[in-house]
Amino acid sequence: MVRLFVTYEQIGFVYKLTIANPPLNVLTDPLLSDLDKVIDEIITKPDCRAAVITGAGEKAFIAGADIYQFLHLDANKGARLVEKGKRIFDKLAYAPFPVICAINGLALGGGLELALACDIRIAEQKAKLGFPETGLAILPGYGGTQRLTQLIGPGRAKKMIFSGASLTADEAYEWGIVESVVPNGKSINEALALAEQIGNKGPLAIAKAKQAITQGLDCTLAEGQKIETQCFADLCITQDMQEGATAFIDKRLPTYYGK
Repeated sequence: MVRLFVTYEQIGFVYKLTIANPPLNVLTDPLLSDLDKVIDEIITKPDCRAAVITGAGEKAFIAGADIYQFLHLDANKGARLVEKGKRIFDKLAYAPFPVICAINGLALGGGLELALACDIRIAEQKAKLGFPETGLAILPGYGGTQRLTQLIGPGRAKKMIFSGASLTADEAYEWGIVESVVPNGKSINEALALAEQIGNKGPLAIAKAKQAITQGLDCTLAEGQKIETQCFADLCITQDMQEGATAFIDKRLPTYYGK
């Protein structure tokens, strides 16, 4: 499926999305609108068990938002701008399948915020990750202040956002922002391989596990435990659960249909 700024292709149970706005894949408003439509389409695909997002080219995943649009903002327009981005990125965060981000270069500002909305991040050695917004007298507005803090804690999040300094891929791994670092040019292959591995598991189980983890972040431990119990109970009445247990006993590979 081809659009102006976002393309996607199906590879088995995996959907690969590519952000294409050369040379730096900047998040313009039309690009965000395209991304919104593509995400809506993929979420409706019953055969989607994982998604992978990357940037076109070799220099940047996404190098940030469109700075020129800031010159025309007032308080109301600014609020609408960031709320649009939050709404789109939330669709990734709460999608019923894992979303893996292949960071193949610069991931700055809104680009890092999009990556943080994904479930798993794989960065190439050359990648740089950062929030330079305070240098422009603004702050990360697409959920960055919240998701980064949840991920690495308030102290490191404040250091990163206040200073505007970028991290290397290895530093981002050390801080827990990315889950793995791979050689240059290998992020998309690593992400697709992981997505394929996930796609071979029970899709309803993966969806419920993501739901339990994501919703649990906003709960007390006791509340999160209740969510986990309900998700487990929901899976006990699925055909996939019966297939998984039967296949294990029969010593064969299971075949899951998401039912």
